[in-house]
Amino acid sequence: MALQATALVTSKWLAQAVKVQGKMRVLDTSWYLPKLRRNAKSEFKKKHVPGAAFFDIDQCCDKTSPLDHMLPSEDYFAEYVGKLGIENDTHVVVYDGSEFGAFSAPRVWWMFRVFGHSAVSMLNGGLRNWELEGRPVSDRYVRPTATEFKASLNRSWIKTYEDILDNLETKEFQVVDARPTGRFKGLDPEPRDNTEPGHIPGSISIPFHSFLSPSGHFLPKEQLQALFARAGVDLDRPLCVLCGSAVTACHVAVAAHECGHPGVSVYDGGWSEWYTRAVPEHVISDGRGKHL
Repeated sequence: MALQATALVTSKWLAQAVKVQGKMRVLDTSWYLPKLRRNAKSEFKKKHVPGAAFFDIDQCCDKTSPLDHMLPSEDYFAEYVGKLGIENDTHVVVYDGSEFGAFSAPRVWWMFRVFGHSAVSMLNGGLRNWELEGRPVSDRYVRPTATEFKASLNRSWIKTYEDILDNLETKEFQVVDARPTGRFKGLDPEPRDNTEPGHIPGSISIPFHSFLSPSGHFLPKEQLQALFARAGVDLDRPLCVLCGSAVTACHVAVAAHECGHPGVSVYDGGWSEWYTRAVPEHVISDGRGKHL
């Protein structure tokens, strides 16, 4: 039976766990939008949770795709994480250095799960709160010893453009968009060139930061449930999530998992693909997009 792990762990728990030196691998999974001009790998070299390795979503991806950081193949993922010293019985703990407390870490948490590794947790509050609590950081890095990892992709957790297009008619699953409200409504610009804001017909807007408290921690289960309910999401029905490029979409997946809905699917192409391929009537906007 596959190892299971709680989705969220506290900094206190992680601080104790890293001292035990058990079969665990901590990963700094930081990634930032280009407009922020932050170099995640350079920041990792300067400071990280002691013993952490760096997971680069722009490297562990399908490099043949014109879209950003699409999921890689099973073999590529297995090779990449194997080089990070991760085996199938390794407990993986992910975090990022975002000021939000969580930005890209939920994506990597979901990536491990979709490739069959359920022994993955996320540091609740991220590096931001790790440091605020006075936990140690380090600039020392020891390259992990490469090992073997076997990946098994759960294709039911991935939605394609065609799946979303068909769902406009069948409405078999709910679609939640995690981009900020202004982009969803078509009022604020998208961060990527040649992409205008707007949303998929019938999709529901729940901005990713809504799932986080001001401190950068995920909200408690009861508040997450209330958030979904207010938005009109039925957690007893199938759910698909998206954002611009399927990074912050995974905040929704984490939140739903915390509410007892572990099988959330992700539209990996996200708004970036939809806007490029969809016909004008399938791009809904309150503003003035190029399709309108």
